Amino acid sequence: MTRAQPATGRIFLLSPARCDGIRMSMLRRRAARFPLALELRSVGDVFAFTSGLYFRGKLTYARAFGASWVITPGAGLVEPERRIGPRDLDAWSRVRVELADRRYRRPLERDAQALAGRHPRTEVVLLGSIASDKYVDLLLDVFGERLLFPVDFVGRGDMSRGGLLLRSARSGTELPYGPVRGAVRHGPRPPRLPRLPRPPSVKSA
Repeated sequence: MTRAQPATGRIFLLSPARCDGIRMSMLRRRAARFPLALELRSVGDVFAFTSGLYFRGKLTYARAFGASWVITPGAGLVEPERRIGPRDLDAWSRVRVELADRRYRRPLERDAQALAGRHPRTEVVLLGSIASDKYVDLLLDVFGERLLFPVDFVGRGDMSRGGLLLRSARSGTELPYGPVRGAVRHGPRPPRLPRLPRPPSVKSA
């Protein structure tokens, strides 16, 4: 964690992507020849490749409205722009994203406490599931009432959340937030989002 000041009065924490799944293993293969696997890449690019629409939505939204850090397996809170390589991915793939795994919990706790101490009055918005026991309780212990989440997340699946975040970022309108503590963690599924309009095609002369 190296960023000194948040871009605005709000900080976003992005929930992690799986590092032991099929898509991540594609990046880790030595024989992989596609561009993302061959080049130095950022945590944001790698996790967006792994999680697709959901993480892409989180990353785009956070970049539009504030400073952000990504929750990682084994490296705590990492800036989305941080460059990583195959060794990082191999190490992260061996860490369980569970608070019972000290390799995951201790770096996350360390960085969350450092962030809280550095920005004692800044709102912290979790872009992830508040029903997850993989990070919510730890973050609540550190940030308390300052830990918020987009209330429109309740009842939505990952794809719907990703689409919602992309729409909000494109419109320049932040979603409403509410405190994680005491929130309803499960709710009825809201109506499906309308399809995004397709960009106009370019006609050749």
